[in-house]
Amino acid sequence: MAGMLRVSAILMLAGLTCSSFGQSPNVPANELVRSVLNNEIKAENADNSHWMFRLDTKRPNAPETVDEVVETKDGPLKYPLLIDGQRLTGAQQQQANNEIQRAVHDPTSLRKADHAKAEDDAHSQQMLKLFPKAFRFQYGERKGDLVQLNFTPNPNFHPPNREATVFHAMAGSIWLDTKQKRLAEISGRLTHGVKFGWGMLGYLDQGGHFHVQQAEVAPGYWQLTSLDVQMNGKALFFKTIAVRQKYARSDFRQVPPNLEVAKAAQMLRSQAAAQVASLR
Repeated sequence: MAGMLRVSAILMLAGLTCSSFGQSPNVPANELVRSVLNNEIKAENADNSHWMFRLDTKRPNAPETVDEVVETKDGPLKYPLLIDGQRLTGAQQQQANNEIQRAVHDPTSLRKADHAKAEDDAHSQQMLKLFPKAFRFQYGERKGDLVQLNFTPNPNFHPPNREATVFHAMAGSIWLDTKQKRLAEISGRLTHGVKFGWGMLGYLDQGGHFHVQQAEVAPGYWQLTSLDVQMNGKALFFKTIAVRQKYARSDFRQVPPNLEVAKAAQMLRSQAAAQVASLR
């Protein structure tokens, strides 16, 4: 989804024909991935769509939250619908409204979040370029239009930085929708522990895993729908993804890419009232 997990979540398979996935694939798996990733960078840079959606977030030692989120020209604005499965109290509603009003008058915090996402997107594209070199791919199962590619670390690859070192320590599989030519699902795990500066600068333990899914939310538009990261450690290279985190996104509606924060705030307040009623 951002970071190496975000990278994996948004890989696209445009520019390839379904005939490449026949009973005897005539495209080597690594060549297929390389072609896909070259196109993904172009497609990602060309996608300026913005969305309104529901976000369910679970983190350790924190209440589960369900938020209504809308993407504005300054960054994402959100309004809580449920906290630990409960409707907001009067005090919580007031706090949420105050935070929205502050964002309307000064969208600095939204811009910071948008900047963090942009930095993660840049990291993601770096990982996209390394993906075909860092792994070896083999064709796996087929389920209708879905084709599986299994990946393992390429022993001849030498990671150029710490992010790539973690990336290269993973093995897993991706599921490709050959009809839509998109990535439907990816899962991976750390094949061995990773330490930096003998563990003083950060580490991730062996066995940590992640699972990501995406889907077509409107004709021609695919979005990340779920992300589950369960890793033990304290190495955090990307600003918007933690080492232990689970979230789901649903009910996507496209909004104008130049949406003003004030207009988005009105949309959120109106939508939140309707959504809370449907959630209980």
